[in-house]
Amino acid sequence: MVRFKNRYVLCEVLSDDPRCRQCIEDRAVGLAVRDAIGRVHGDYGLACCSISFTVKYLNAYTGTVLLRCRKDSYRLLCSALPFVRCLESRAQRYPCALNTLHVGGTIRTCQKFLIRYNRRQLLMLLQNCTNEEERQSIRKSLLSCSLTEEQSQSGDEEDDDGTE
Repeated sequence: MVRFKNRYVLCEVLSDDPRCRQCIEDRAVGLAVRDAIGRVHGDYGLACCSISFTVKYLNAYTGTVLLRCRKDSYRLLCSALPFVRCLESRAQRYPCALNTLHVGGTIRTCQKFLIRYNRRQLLMLLQNCTNEEERQSIRKSLLSCSLTEEQSQSGDEEDDDGTE
């Protein structure tokens, strides 16, 4: 049996309109990318990329998209991504652009890259703070996110210890 190798392309949706990120759907992203491939590479490129092309992951809040395609045709996909100019969702068009962040062989490598990328973005956000109040509010929000997870886990452990 032959194993088909895939490539995973990690992208972010860049848009000036904040409503765009909240309204995007995986079907809209897939159609926009297929349309761009067809415009740039014609029927041949569209046929090559459509064999195993799927949108594997979409986070509407962060604008992160993970696309899967065949290893042979990932260059066609990557070269067509800058030509995506808008996404259609719910009969409205939102102007946007897709920025390629990483190309990997597995979903796990893309996840690891995304974690490193988000950490760098948070550090840059902290460095660009103009005053101490902004810096403290960002630190507080970051710590509150991680502490609530730890508190809920430690609360579960205490309940387990008390019942035994």
